[in-house]
Amino acid sequence: MNEGANVQTFFGIPFNIGNDVPGLIAAAIVFFLMFFLSRRIEMKPTGKQNVIEWIIDFTNSIIKSTMPGRDGQKFGLLIFTLFSFIFVSNQLGLMLQITVNNVTYVKSPTANVMTTMTLAFMVLLLAHFLGVKKFGFKGYFKNTYLSPIPFLLPISVLEEFTNFLTLALRLYGNIYSGEVLLKLIYKFSKVYGIASFVPAVPLEIIWQGFSVFIGSIQAYVFVTLTMVYISQKVEKE
Repeated sequence: MNEGANVQTFFGIPFNIGNDVPGLIAAAIVFFLMFFLSRRIEMKPTGKQNVIEWIIDFTNSIIKSTMPGRDGQKFGLLIFTLFSFIFVSNQLGLMLQITVNNVTYVKSPTANVMTTMTLAFMVLLLAHFLGVKKFGFKGYFKNTYLSPIPFLLPISVLEEFTNFLTLALRLYGNIYSGEVLLKLIYKFSKVYGIASFVPAVPLEIIWQGFSVFIGSIQAYVFVTLTMVYISQKVEKE
């Protein structure tokens, strides 16, 4: 939405503060939320302990659906952390946005394509690393690119790029479009005074509720595809 940029250089490396601060805020929210929910763990869960155990059970069910057995259990913490961060990131900009001098410092980190591309790159890099670690480079190359038949090598290589783009852009597109529409509704509410403000209020509420649902679904889709891509690299075709 024609936002400005606040670029600062640290140790010779440029950082866009408008991109970095939302991610740090989302990470801090996840840390303190999980810290709060995990205090005084008991054998018989009650109250806030039920919440964190429900999240763990939910993310574990995603793992079991894509990689059943003992091999999938070691990814429990990864998927739990990834889902929690993306979920909070998707909702942050819906609840609060702070803009100073045309630079938005508080928004959904996942409404920025650099954030989603970074997450996608980390996931796929980890998947390739785990494949090489398990099978060795020769076995990994054969399992990933030459199975089921070597003839499909060009398509398998192309698929790696499409996986990266779809994983990153699906998340970015859904969250960014949601925030853009919320901004448009807010601007519309001020165009004709009370005549535009009245219809804008229910529109804003409805769209925020829908965006919360979409943000939740996109967090689920991202971690599910993460497990799918990892399983493709560590399990034999």
